Amino acid sequence: MFRKLAKANKAISEERCIELLKKQKRGVLSVLGDDDYPYGMPLNHYYDEETGKIYFHSGNYGHRKAAVEKHDKVSFCVLSDPQVVEGTFGLDLQSVIVFGRMKVITDMDLIKDICRKLCYKFTDDAEWIEKEIEADAKATILLELTPEHMCGKFVNES
Repeated sequence: MFRKLAKANKAISEERCIELLKKQKRGVLSVLGDDDYPYGMPLNHYYDEETGKIYFHSGNYGHRKAAVEKHDKVSFCVLSDPQVVEGTFGLDLQSVIVFGRMKVITDMDLIKDICRKLCYKFTDDAEWIEKEIEADAKATILLELTPEHMCGKFVNES
């Protein structure tokens, strides 16, 4: 059902894909939006090692939520930090693409738990995190991506 990489020698391991999903702070989530136009948006995310699911926080209304409720198939792409290759004009980087199904989560305990974990990717200020969660959790939903296929590859731009 899912295509294999055209250049199999550029593939990175599943372990490296997961490492990138855990480490990187942002990626691009693509959904089928209004009038079936692709809608890609940069978002921060949280990869849950226990379940293998990827979570995104969102407002409880808008284009993203409506798209997911209409079409649950999505893709999510994350890039590593590019590395300058001395003596060349190009960059080396790795990318991961996850294909899967997304659903809206409204369970407030899970929303708070995942949002807390997501915040810790950006700051260790527990007081600030708790204040933000209490202020905004009621207007927040989670989008839960259950991966069906994941692949990653090494890219050398030179």
